[in-house]
Amino acid sequence: MQITGIQLGSDNPKKLGEFYTKVFGKAGWQEGEWYGWIVDGGAIMVGPHSEVKGQNDCPGRIMLTLVDKDVPAILKKFENAGAKVVAKPYQPDEKNNPDVWLATAADPDGNYIQIATPWEE
Repeated sequence: MQITGIQLGSDNPKKLGEFYTKVFGKAGWQEGEWYGWIVDGGAIMVGPHSEVKGQNDCPGRIMLTLVDKDVPAILKKFENAGAKVVAKPYQPDEKNNPDVWLATAADPDGNYIQIATPWEE
């Protein structure tokens, strides 16, 4: 089994699509209010959903996670696109895993985006 992407429903998909366009570049696929990007092999889709209204009132339940070696730079990219910074870069376990960094931002709908350094197995 493989997870290949995530879909974000919105009552304002145009605004959300424009936000993610600032971060990921021009959508690889767009039709009406639907936007789609392939980001390093994973897909993110944004579109309307009749059961989604307003801001996400439980944003920690499901988070979009992006992995990059430069967590501060990616967080800044989101911030420059208009994201709210929820958690500045930090080390959750500095003593045992000094190379692990995390940061969290919120998109215009209040969905959380977690930015993490790559996992080591």
